[in-house]
Amino acid sequence: MFLRRLAVALPHSRSFFSGNNNHDLASAISELNKEMESVFGEPPSNGHASSASNQYMAQEPQLVSHKVVESTPGLTHISSTGEAQMVDVSRKESSKRTAIASCKVILGKKVFDLVAANQIAKGDVLTVAKIAGIGGAKKTSCLIPLCHNIYLTHVRVDLTLNTGHFSVDIEGEAACTGKTGVEMEAMTAVTIAGLTVYDMCKAASKDIQITDVRLESKTGGKSGDWSREK
Repeated sequence: MFLRRLAVALPHSRSFFSGNNNHDLASAISELNKEMESVFGEPPSNGHASSASNQYMAQEPQLVSHKVVESTPGLTHISSTGEAQMVDVSRKESSKRTAIASCKVILGKKVFDLVAANQIAKGDVLTVAKIAGIGGAKKTSCLIPLCHNIYLTHVRVDLTLNTGHFSVDIEGEAACTGKTGVEMEAMTAVTIAGLTVYDMCKAASKDIQITDVRLESKTGGKSGDWSREK
């Protein structure tokens, strides 16, 4: 009775059961399961077809492979229809949230020495980049389309001269008390600061590189605390 009803919904499935041996029937059941999955969105979990499939898998395991499906976190910025969306956080609870990010601007010895001596023609590189990074964090929702407009309670941007790599090492921190995290704000802060270093120094060299933009740690929210392994 189950197969008769299913044949109405899946007219092409009738041809699956024309085989005369176990191999043909097992293949037909496998193909039927795939067609059911394409129509209903998931393979059959019970019923006669599932029982028959399980029976033949037990009798001839070499004919049917087992497929293990692991559950993975979904993409929150994708709707059920596959369209981009801004996540609705209205039901989330407010909590204190922080995030720290970092990046590196590799200058090369020539430009590094100019920055260290504050001899770049445009002015004080580190101070201008620091201010730019703070401003960038505050403008994150304007730059990243699906980010929420967050009321930041704190933004810190530190730039350090690294003599070992002839670079400027940048660390940024953002904090808020709200319903969504500040990871993007922290990463935007260090990215804008790094771009500002490049802009201030590009007349001296075009070979400057901005590298290793990454989140270092975050606190708060449903997912809890996270820190990058050193």
